[in-house]
Amino acid sequence: MDENALIPAEFWKGRRVFVTGHTGFKGSWLTRWLTMLGARVSGYAWDRDEHKLFPLIGDGLGVRTVWADVRNRQRLDAALREAAPEVVFHLAAQPLVRTSYQFPADTFEVNVMGTVNLLEAVASAVDSGIAVKAVVNVTTDKCYDNREWIWGYRETDPLGGYDPYSSSKACSELVTQAYRNSYFHPARYAEHGVAVATARAGNVIGGGDDSMDRLVPDCLRAFAAGNRPLLRSPGATRPWQHVLEPLGGYLLLAEKLVRGGAEYASAWNFGPGEQSVHSVEKVAVRLAAIWGEGAGVEKTAGSGLHEAGELQLDSTKARRLLDWRSRWSVEQALQKTVEWHRALQAGKDIRQFSEQQICEYMLVNLQEGNNDNYQSMHDCTQ
Repeated sequence: MDENALIPAEFWKGRRVFVTGHTGFKGSWLTRWLTMLGARVSGYAWDRDEHKLFPLIGDGLGVRTVWADVRNRQRLDAALREAAPEVVFHLAAQPLVRTSYQFPADTFEVNVMGTVNLLEAVASAVDSGIAVKAVVNVTTDKCYDNREWIWGYRETDPLGGYDPYSSSKACSELVTQAYRNSYFHPARYAEHGVAVATARAGNVIGGGDDSMDRLVPDCLRAFAAGNRPLLRSPGATRPWQHVLEPLGGYLLLAEKLVRGGAEYASAWNFGPGEQSVHSVEKVAVRLAAIWGEGAGVEKTAGSGLHEAGELQLDSTKARRLLDWRSRWSVEQALQKTVEWHRALQAGKDIRQFSEQQICEYMLVNLQEGNNDNYQSMHDCTQ
């Protein structure tokens, strides 16, 4: 590997970071990881949501939180200016497909106009002299025009979206592209100094996800109650990955954006390899086996709402240019998820347990040899 591509060992220490949606599932894990690395994190989240994970692993760590809606442009603008971040992660969203069928207008308002407001706030901050260097807008693998192909989608494939959620995330991608072209163009990077990218990940699982109508949380709730969950689309296939996998990708991408600027200002896929693409039924059955205690699943006729059948990502670009790749198998991801929930049930220090899993993930990257970047994040080898 080119030694010039390596990340400085102290990259995140003391660096100002602004995270929208920092109290959600992904956001809570990302915020905890960043604080472990020594970053100075400011968060922006909606106070009407239930925040079950963040109080367990993110509270009391010096994270400054502004409770407000991303649809409130003035409040978001003020919060970002006050945080004066160098790096921005945009995760605030209405994240569920089935909820988007119930509340389509809200979904578009939050996911599309929320992105507009965030990028407006960045542009305003830069105009006022705040040195925002990198913006990572986190979208989804569902932003692609899904043709039910058996091969993975690349970053250059057409965007689309059958349901309101998927369409809103494709719109968020287009909004980001428009702002990048119009205000943060890579060719004019020397003038504005801002590198803007989007990140698209597959189905993520892990400890603390309590979302409704998501396979793994639904199964774990049912198992804990002694029930058998109903599988709506047992034959649907997805690229399954532990939540730390794409988060590690987002962190690496942000580092590259700060160091390489325009070179990395584009869209990126962070999905597991083909070996991690499994059916809903296979994942649910394996999860039940890991849980034990007679856990099992049952099939149902479905909800009648459209859900993608085949969906996977081609992450060659991230592997080649960021030196990122998925490390934990589906089996390991499911095992880590069950272990986290068992630890919570047992009353263990769940923040410490979560830190341990983050360290385990970084350590396997170091041990497997090709990701020197993780050496910069946190020394968990002691």
